[in-house]
Amino acid sequence: MMNGYDEKRGHRTDDDDPFAAKGNIVSAFDAFPKAKPQYVTHTSSGGKWTVAMMILSLCLVWSELARWWRGTETHTFAVEKGVSHGMNLNLDAVIKMKCADIHVNVQDASGDRILAAEALYRDPTNWGQWVDQRGIHKLGRDTHGRLLTGEGFVDGTQEEGFGEEHVHDIVALGSKKGRWGKTPRLWGREPDSCRIYGTLELNKVQGDFHITARGHGYAQFGEHLSHDAFNFSHIINELSFGPYLPSLINPLDQTVNSAPEHSHFHRFQYFLSIVPTVYSLGHPDSYSSRSIFTNQYAVTEQSAPIPENMEMQMIPGIFVKYDIEPILLNIVEDRDSFFVFLIKVVNILSGAMVAGHWGFRLSDWVNEVRGRRRRNAGHSQGMLGTKGGGEYEE
Repeated sequence: MMNGYDEKRGHRTDDDDPFAAKGNIVSAFDAFPKAKPQYVTHTSSGGKWTVAMMILSLCLVWSELARWWRGTETHTFAVEKGVSHGMNLNLDAVIKMKCADIHVNVQDASGDRILAAEALYRDPTNWGQWVDQRGIHKLGRDTHGRLLTGEGFVDGTQEEGFGEEHVHDIVALGSKKGRWGKTPRLWGREPDSCRIYGTLELNKVQGDFHITARGHGYAQFGEHLSHDAFNFSHIINELSFGPYLPSLINPLDQTVNSAPEHSHFHRFQYFLSIVPTVYSLGHPDSYSSRSIFTNQYAVTEQSAPIPENMEMQMIPGIFVKYDIEPILLNIVEDRDSFFVFLIKVVNILSGAMVAGHWGFRLSDWVNEVRGRRRRNAGHSQGMLGTKGGGEYEE
């Protein structure tokens, strides 16, 4: 016997047969047959398909890794359960009037009137410290006038952070206690404005928060403020409901609204629809879940001058009318376990290998068919022993 050839039997032995079953009876059920290396041929087309399959697999795995790292965010609505009584209002605003000339009050649907001026801080300030010469709000902007919220700019023109915050960022920043910034020093400037800021506890019912001039809006004793001193131009740095979370951007944050020049009687109105919201990192039923409760709102704004002869019917000032929706919005950011992520990666690689295998088989079959047609076309051009006229010559 030499080189696997049995001279007595006249054929090759099983040891040299690449397709013969080896070992015990279990090997007959092998779904992954192997061939010896000398019977394997490496082709350029197979190499191209292998490289393409590797690139595709790498892209798909990277995409799955990025999706797993970001997690999935789900929004669900439900009727708010439980009985609520109170709600905080967080305000930081600058009014272009002196502090002694401003009254701040809240009137809600329960009939309670809250003297907000006693619960809020009021600091004299100068309007020029909050806006530049063009009337652009300075607070929270960079040298290009773009708002800074800590979320990063998408491009050179788009503001950052509005509606693009991730739940894990909100929960992480929400765990930090918010503090009110200090009012800039006057440095010899004449105070012509008033900064009103702080947290006010409200009844959790429909209400109206308003800022009016001294002696206007309610029946009060004392001198009425001269109409020439009216100027309800304002900057809203913060207006939110619930816990004070400076990291959350609300629709009215960084708002500048100016009354027209020589228009002392002006009425600014904001209509808010408040939606209680819970941000959860991880499924709320899981042990490691972290959540914060706050409120979001949508706003509609209307501003118009008021004729002085209609002061009794329409009072100039800043009015924030808020209503609370009877629903609860749950925003949950969840991430698959690492084991589930590995299973998905295995599925991606398996699918890519199967697709690459079938792609190679299909391309190989197409090349074989095209080569066969070329050979048939070459044989049909002439026959051995014939001339151009096709006649047989003896």
